[in-house]
Amino acid sequence: MTADVLVIGCGPAALAIASGLCAEGLQVDALAAVEPTAPWPNTYGVWGCELEPGGLGHLLQHRWTNCVSYFGAQPVAHHHTYGLFDKARLQTHWLEGCEQGGLRWQRGLAGAIAHHGQGSCVTTTAGAEHSARLVIDASGHRPVFVQRPSLGPIAYQAAYGVVGRFSTAPVEPGQFVLMDFRSDHLSSLERQAQPPTFLYAMDLGDGVFFVEETSLALAPAFPPERLKRRLQQRLAFRGVAIEAIEAEEDCLFPMNLPLPDLRQRVVGFGGAASMVHPASGYLVGSLLRRAPTVAKAIATALNVPGCGADQVAQAAWSAVWPAGLVRKHALYQFGLEKLMRFSEPQLRQFFAAFFDLPQHQWYGFLANTLTVPELTLAMLRLFAQAPNPVRGGLINPQGRELELLWRVLSR
Repeated sequence: MTADVLVIGCGPAALAIASGLCAEGLQVDALAAVEPTAPWPNTYGVWGCELEPGGLGHLLQHRWTNCVSYFGAQPVAHHHTYGLFDKARLQTHWLEGCEQGGLRWQRGLAGAIAHHGQGSCVTTTAGAEHSARLVIDASGHRPVFVQRPSLGPIAYQAAYGVVGRFSTAPVEPGQFVLMDFRSDHLSSLERQAQPPTFLYAMDLGDGVFFVEETSLALAPAFPPERLKRRLQQRLAFRGVAIEAIEAEEDCLFPMNLPLPDLRQRVVGFGGAASMVHPASGYLVGSLLRRAPTVAKAIATALNVPGCGADQVAQAAWSAVWPAGLVRKHALYQFGLEKLMRFSEPQLRQFFAAFFDLPQHQWYGFLANTLTVPELTLAMLRLFAQAPNPVRGGLINPQGRELELLWRVLSR
């Protein structure tokens, strides 16, 4: 039987959009190579305010009000709540929405797709066929079917982290550290010859901590073995030894993927649609916020008499990437290109100035909730109050900035 929508994948993006589509009363099929209940490997953080409008605070496993960063010797307090998702609870939240909507799970690996006037047919590598009026590819950063243009090197954020017990607390009790750019554990040569990294860390309670060495964005990516070594150096310099490892996290994801071709028949969602925030790397908060809106637009288009498959796909793409979000994506990519070329002292000064912005501006920037005029105003204010080395770095073109700036202006 042909479904209204076939969703490919079973990660956070796939479950978010599938649950949203089921809530709209659509017949949804999902094609996944693994069990949809398989545990997710990575941790997902979010600013607490992002969950308040939907009343989804219960999806958090941990919440911190003592949130700081280090761009020098003294901590900078953020005065904002930060949370870590309970991955199992988040997964169950979306799976229950899928179950209540009668979603039909199909097992297999998507291999080929054929389009016809009223929809598309996906054939698995085992030869099974699945038809739907619309296909949504939510299979991740390397999508099965969604096509993107090639617009230059891809920058990756890389991180190596440990959940465990330590000889002494690596951060203060009850504290969350967003970015610790202190580098006194490195030699002068290491600081000058190697890209900067920072510590992302938190107290999980009961003597357990999560510490993660992170590279902001680099092309090519910062080598994982070097990140592990840097984390060990940082801890050892502060007299902290790892006594027991409960879990390790080794993540790598692209930060500056170009937008997909918004005219194609297969619609992307999540990483497949380049929805990762180019400036912060956040995605899950955006999935929770945007999935219902995209699902409603798809349901509306499918219910229009005589609306063909191409028209449904265009309505879906317009909801995934409306004009305002397209312009903001271009602005964020322009900013990321600048930061990738900053030295460690420039990065410290930049982030110190960034978090000195009014709270609604820096929070809205990171959560991607500002309008285009508000985002532009925040970036101009940051430029005005930043120290001269940062302003010089923002003005001086060293890479693809002019090309990216033209993309902003031409949107």
